[in-house]
Amino acid sequence: MKALRRFTVRAHLPQRLEALERLSVNLRWSWDKPTQDLFASIDPELWGHVEADPVALLGAVSPKRLDELAVDDSFLSRLDHLAADLDDYLQRPMWYQERIAAGEELPTGIAYFSMEFGVAEVLPNYSGGLGILAGDHLKSASDLGLPLIAVGLYYRSGYFRQSLTADGWQHENYPSLDPQGLPLRLLTDEDGEPVLVRLAMPDSAELNARVWVAQVGRIPLLLLDSDTPETDHELRGVTDRLYGGDQEHRIQQEILAGIGGVRAIRAFTRVESLPEPQVFHMNEGHAGFLGIERIRELVTDGGLDFDTALAVVRSSTVFTTHTPVPAGIDRFPVDLVEQYFGAPSDEPSGADSELLPGLPLERIVAFGAEDDPSKFNMAYMGLRLAQRANGVSLLHGRVSRGMFNELWNGFDTEEVPIGSITNGVHAPTWAAPQWVQLGRELIGSDDLGSLSEPDTWQRLQQVDPGHLWWIRCELRKLLIDDVRARLRKSCLERGASDAELGWIAKAFDPDVLTIGFARRVPTYKRLTLMLRDPDRLEQLLLDEKRPVQLIVAGKSHPADDGGKALIQQVVRFADRPDVRHRIAFLPDYDMSMARLLYWGCDVWLNNPLRPLEACGTSGMKSALNGGLNLSIRDGWWDEWYDGENGWEIPTADGLADETRRDDLEAAALYDLIANSVTTKFYDRDAQGVPTRWVEMVRHTLQSLGPKVLASRMVRDYTEQYYAPAARSLHRTIEAVDGVPFGAARDLAAYRRRAEEAWPRIQITDVDSYGLPDTPLLGSELTLTATVDLAGLAPDEVVVEAVIGRVDTTDALLEPTTVQMAHTGSGDGGSETFSTTTPLPVAGPVGYTVRVLPHHPLLAAADELGLVTLA
Repeated sequence: MKALRRFTVRAHLPQRLEALERLSVNLRWSWDKPTQDLFASIDPELWGHVEADPVALLGAVSPKRLDELAVDDSFLSRLDHLAADLDDYLQRPMWYQERIAAGEELPTGIAYFSMEFGVAEVLPNYSGGLGILAGDHLKSASDLGLPLIAVGLYYRSGYFRQSLTADGWQHENYPSLDPQGLPLRLLTDEDGEPVLVRLAMPDSAELNARVWVAQVGRIPLLLLDSDTPETDHELRGVTDRLYGGDQEHRIQQEILAGIGGVRAIRAFTRVESLPEPQVFHMNEGHAGFLGIERIRELVTDGGLDFDTALAVVRSSTVFTTHTPVPAGIDRFPVDLVEQYFGAPSDEPSGADSELLPGLPLERIVAFGAEDDPSKFNMAYMGLRLAQRANGVSLLHGRVSRGMFNELWNGFDTEEVPIGSITNGVHAPTWAAPQWVQLGRELIGSDDLGSLSEPDTWQRLQQVDPGHLWWIRCELRKLLIDDVRARLRKSCLERGASDAELGWIAKAFDPDVLTIGFARRVPTYKRLTLMLRDPDRLEQLLLDEKRPVQLIVAGKSHPADDGGKALIQQVVRFADRPDVRHRIAFLPDYDMSMARLLYWGCDVWLNNPLRPLEACGTSGMKSALNGGLNLSIRDGWWDEWYDGENGWEIPTADGLADETRRDDLEAAALYDLIANSVTTKFYDRDAQGVPTRWVEMVRHTLQSLGPKVLASRMVRDYTEQYYAPAARSLHRTIEAVDGVPFGAARDLAAYRRRAEEAWPRIQITDVDSYGLPDTPLLGSELTLTATVDLAGLAPDEVVVEAVIGRVDTTDALLEPTTVQMAHTGSGDGGSETFSTTTPLPVAGPVGYTVRVLPHHPLLAAADELGLVTLA
């Protein structure tokens, strides 16, 4: 029999139940428990069978049952209440609208681009932390009322479903997902025809992508799908799966996400009559081509020159980097970029690209230029196209400034203009219902908006330790039930028989200290550090008085055999009959598994190679549920660990010997578990409550609760990046003397002149005077510098004195910069700048003078990466 073509037919609902359709297709249900409970009540058994998917439930429930519900007054009352609640949620003023009403200048639209989005299990468009973070960003943006439009790709097979072979090797399966059976709608035009995003590809091929819209509360998520009849056959598979294929497949996906994504937004805002986004946010460099498409729009449609268009695009673009290592950056061969962005091979040299007409190929290639002239660096392009950039924790911001320092050659690492906003997690998605209910009781309201206020969390001081411990025990029991079910399923898939699995009924114990380790499996996360000394680990697991149980999960990239080998090591250890009731590797890690792990694990283990964990939000989700972190000081934990909200695994990251480093850190991990973690957990009072442990739980919730929220993160982005970008855009596009975009034209002209002049700028003389023979701290130093500005005016530069303590190599330590005033002009175009300043430090002191660009539309003097030192 030939392979069947599958499609989904949606149920026809009785008129009285039509609101169920609206509730099912708005993904707000994924974080609204009352709506989930309503769908579960339709058919509890079927709800479990369809894995809590409202669209699938409505497609499978019997017409008889729907008819019964259509006359069930109790059900209809709940339905009407929840439909009205959704309408109110979608329409009422939120935090963002309140800020605008208070007079703040905020963008009228924001575009957020990411290659993956982890919104809900039913839409598996994510592989790990980047996607889950993007999903939480959308949910919190919805809760706060941001006018945000998100853009990504619709992957027909998602990432992959993971199973294990009999010998513990990862096996991947790619189920085909029918968009008609998912909470998606097709974007159509005024005539009801599908909107197509068209991209010209090499060899006269054409990619025509449809746009599926997932409604995430108030936020539309546009997902581009290349599998359309209008697309040339060889290009229909561009969006077949997430992170699959070779480099050409990858660049095709990123061209579609960036260039196609901008075109999808234009079509969506036109059809929906919405404001165009003013600010564009790249969540990693994957969507960096969006900046080039926006330049093309301004050049071909707006009549601007390339440099003026670039000034406009930069002013309104935000770039977030998530990788702490160069190996994590997408880098394409330059000739592959030229293949897609150059003129067709049968056209004369210098002809326009079909994909981006009007843009010189050499300018496009220059955005991604790096030290290796054969490579095109997507992160470099993102940084060159964005006026504002950030890492995702304080430590990661510092790491990023070092990693990208070469783009700002001549500047100290600390001055590289890459800031940081620490990631957060969406509380309604990840907090267990028991904690949410306790929060409502403490606040005295169903509105949990005040969770962002630290004072709200201090109300936990009122809660009896026994009640906090009861919640933790209830959540651990839920987890153990789930672990047993998943373990049984995995064993059967690996070839075991029912007769061999009697031991699973008593595997794991709801009263035993439970440690979780679940995440992607790249080498730097060190999945197998726990196995460094197998005998020591076995002792911890089987200790008669203070046992430990360990639950491990995670997916390795399909092409990463090294990662798969690490998984196999854990599986083989966990298969041993003497420990299999205390340690398990659970396959197919996804949001549904993760949620119960975060709820039920007492301790969340994280042992990456420092500083290779950019943030690590899984530990935040555990903390949000009263879990205690046991972690290397990396990512967010380096920032917010305080000695009472978990444990720090001492790091030996300075050691060159990797084997020695791993041995030391593993030994420290075992010692912490044996001598501190288990002792606090099993030290009980007369009522069986581990009082010291519970106080750590309480302190964790109080100290980390308001910090780890994605609502805090999105507010930070709004105040520190989106609002400044919108203000910068408004200034940049202003007309000057009646000339449209006059300010941008002026900035572009200034930048050209500055870049041309800078190699010729010289500080010809620096004089100092005014200090006594034995200067004291605070004594005043007067500096005068003579500068040849190579034709630039004095008000087009900033001249600074840089003063600080010096070390034995004459390097300035923690320097202070002082702006020097223009005090005169000399012969031959020389200019004089002076300052008088008190000495800021004692000890050996040194100084220098430097020249930086200055223009009112630059975000900072270091933006252009130009500097001249004395």
